[in-house]
Amino acid sequence: MKQELIAEILALPVPERVRLVEAIWDSISAVPEALPLTQWQKNELDRRHAEFEADPDAGSTLEEVFARIRRAS
Repeated sequence: MKQELIAEILALPVPERVRLVEAIWDSISAVPEALPLTQWQKNELDRRHAEFEADPDAGSTLEEVFARIRRAS
């Protein structure tokens, strides 16, 4: 990667760099086969899915998680 481009990116205000990261991530996630999962990741996803299937009500809703985060901060 060109050092000039990196310097240009780092000179951007943080909100613009965040938007750039989001755009880059969106472009990466559009081709998921480009980043295959490791065996460990597959095993972990399988474990979590089985845990969810065994007791779907055991977890927290997104709203509950956000409420806990807000209370903690």
